[in-house]
Amino acid sequence: MKITFLGTGTSQGVPVIACSCNVCQSSNPQDKRLRSSILIEIEDLRMVVDTGPDFRYQMLRAKVQKLDAVLFTHPHKDHIAGLDDVRAYNRLQGGAIDIYADEYVQEALKREFYYAFQPQKYFGIPQLNLHEINESQSFYIKNIEITPILVFHYRMPVLGFRIEDFAYITDAKTISKEEKDKLRGVKTLVLNALQKESHISHLTLSEAIELAEEIGAETTYFTHISHNMGLHEEVSQELPPQMHLAYDGLIINS
Repeated sequence: MKITFLGTGTSQGVPVIACSCNVCQSSNPQDKRLRSSILIEIEDLRMVVDTGPDFRYQMLRAKVQKLDAVLFTHPHKDHIAGLDDVRAYNRLQGGAIDIYADEYVQEALKREFYYAFQPQKYFGIPQLNLHEINESQSFYIKNIEITPILVFHYRMPVLGFRIEDFAYITDAKTISKEEKDKLRGVKTLVLNALQKESHISHLTLSEAIELAEEIGAETTYFTHISHNMGLHEEVSQELPPQMHLAYDGLIINS
């Protein structure tokens, strides 16, 4: 399994518009973060988790020539806003893209991209096959089993996903013991870590480290990072040896 980090930033991205902090002004490419998303490649299957506002550029930058499915974690704009741009893959592949989302996200997609779901189909609209998922049941894309992991983004339910020994969780603040148990045995964990200061709806760096230690993955990568976290190079030196800040363009194998 090959995972590409298409974006590792929070809802505003990094740099933040009109911000003059040292992170936003950094010349280090690892301090430049688009909105959070990953590409998962397993054999001939290509899946993206979330299509934020940067989706078009992320696909161009990573030279993604084929897309089989999109998995959605939750309905915030920084995770769904770029869905219209799957039209390119509709044209290239000659058909609709499979979309996997819970009922809550599907309601948002039908509201935000209403024109894709109207009875009258206009030329050029995105073609989407919706598949409803829920946190209590694993599902399959082709022959690949995917297990949803329910976390809470303050009071909003968010789905993470486990595939084989890899798990991806974003926009989490709390997670129940039952859902943590679904993560036992993962070798590679991706977990959100917004900043060092306390936040109502996101794990802080120390909270993310504590959760990662509890889960016990061989390697953990932190994502959904804000400019308040600090410089990538400096924060990386503070982490336990098996934990790392992810960055845009990072490719890992699990």
